[in-house]
Amino acid sequence: MSPSIRQRVEAATLPLAGLVTLLLLTLLFYYPVGRVLSEAVWRAGGPTAEPLLAVLSDPFFFGVAAQAVENPAVLWTAIEPHTLRLPLPFVDAGVSLAYPFPDYRLGLFGFTAYQALLSTLASVVLGLPGAYVLARFEFPGRRTVRSLTAVPFVMPSIMVAIGFIATFGRTGVVNTALTALGLPRIELLYTLPIIVIAHAFYNAPLVMRVTAAAWEGIDAGTAETARSLGASPRRAFVDVVLPQLLPAILTGALLTFVFSFMSFAVVLALGGLSLATVEVWVYQRVTQLDYETASALATLEMVFSLVLTYAYLRYEARQRAESAARPPERKPLFGPLNVDRLAVWGYVGVALVVFVTPMASMVLASVTGPNGFTLEYYRFLVERQTTGAAFQIKPLTAIRNSLLYGAGSLALAVPMGVLLAVVSTREFPGSKLLDTLSMAPFAVSGVVVGLGLLQGLVFGTTAFGYRFTVTGAVAVVAAHAVAAYPFVTRNVAPLLATIDRSVVESARVLGASRVRVLLDIELPQVVAGVLAGAAFAFAISVGEFDSTVILASGSAAYTMPVAIERFLGRRLGPATAMGCVLLVVTAVSFLVIDRLGEGRGM
Repeated sequence: MSPSIRQRVEAATLPLAGLVTLLLLTLLFYYPVGRVLSEAVWRAGGPTAEPLLAVLSDPFFFGVAAQAVENPAVLWTAIEPHTLRLPLPFVDAGVSLAYPFPDYRLGLFGFTAYQALLSTLASVVLGLPGAYVLARFEFPGRRTVRSLTAVPFVMPSIMVAIGFIATFGRTGVVNTALTALGLPRIELLYTLPIIVIAHAFYNAPLVMRVTAAAWEGIDAGTAETARSLGASPRRAFVDVVLPQLLPAILTGALLTFVFSFMSFAVVLALGGLSLATVEVWVYQRVTQLDYETASALATLEMVFSLVLTYAYLRYEARQRAESAARPPERKPLFGPLNVDRLAVWGYVGVALVVFVTPMASMVLASVTGPNGFTLEYYRFLVERQTTGAAFQIKPLTAIRNSLLYGAGSLALAVPMGVLLAVVSTREFPGSKLLDTLSMAPFAVSGVVVGLGLLQGLVFGTTAFGYRFTVTGAVAVVAAHAVAAYPFVTRNVAPLLATIDRSVVESARVLGASRVRVLLDIELPQVVAGVLAGAAFAFAISVGEFDSTVILASGSAAYTMPVAIERFLGRRLGPATAMGCVLLVVTAVSFLVIDRLGEGRGM
């Protein structure tokens, strides 16, 4: 190939790659989501607002706010909670129970926001002391503990739910211990507190990670100056340090609120329909084939989440350029006990109970039967694989599918994520909007993506006179790639932003094409971020539940999280055994993240 042809090919490569990525995003994300949303804004060949208005004016969804539109006096009138007879999740078909739905004074959206707010407050309260320990104290294993704050991004949500059921269920670790001590059992399953605690378990490490990074970036000289001017340690913290931490705290709280607002598996398993959130109710409407209501709910939820996601991205962009002149020195954690160290060790004890007990309970429940230690539940998994009926969930098939889907997701998510990271670090008209749109999967539920792929690609869509269809397995890989690529982008983009632009410009002046600069100069400097992003993508694919539970319904495309949910409907033991298998796979992925991407990106 002549030099001129090679240069033309290299010049066209990056725009072509961008076009392919845009087409993939359109096919795998925007078209499926648009297909779902069309149910809410399109009827009989024309636009309509009726489904959205029906939801907005329904007291079940918006509580007293909806009623107040027609009758403002209702704001001062007590409204009784409603009771319906509907099937409870994880109970055999045909069994129905009556139970109270969210109080109409809040409505479904109000209750969803309320539990997300409580979950956010709990996460901040639990996460801030941990951020203080990581930022201000030095101790053996600190880097590993810091890496553990990546848990929210790789811990499968259904596995967290299983851990809390094993801990707080009627025969769980806590109630077994209380019974042995002659104390009454506590009933936490299908209550709001268990959902809040589970969300705090999931999101407190996120608050910890974001805040600790900001704390480590504060210039120690500012606090020292305040002290030299006569300020007490408390006054110096409140007036100097806290204002610098507040943006990071608010960012962690914002992300936690979004994740809790859109939480699905945790609420479904621990709260059921009796504590349904918007996400769970969308799924319930889908199972009842009420796509119009599901689409209207999903539309309103996405608008709200996209606004919050945009606010987060704006803050992250501002933070990239900030750095400390002289970070504060860390104090040794081990030493003579004082008030500070005593408080820290008290927090460490609480954190160990909160973060370790659920997973330890799951492992314990998987090897404990009515008569003590047993491997019966693991034996059940093996026997199900060899003797189970064709329509039953087979564990090895679930493991194989999860690994294959993870590999397929990597093949799509890594190139897409890296290219979008390159775009996100360039300034051009509309770059902020493009960055926000590329992160849209953060703000769109997996249930909606799964439903859109099911309706648009699995059921088939007609274009150019031909009907295009894909198998459930292909759709699952597409959904997983959509969920995973933003994590690749968020790991690579901060590293790209730190590259000296003068080196890049010098290479361009010397005749290197944009693609050659990317391959020879930029990517070699961000390879750790690419590898960490790939590990994140794989772990997220392995643990993805929201979209998979829809796409795998009635097919052999099920994964380990779906297998856990199906086993949970029968007995806790097999579900915990399958959860332990998933824990091993997730732990291996986490170790890769720890080795390749510690302290980078997300």
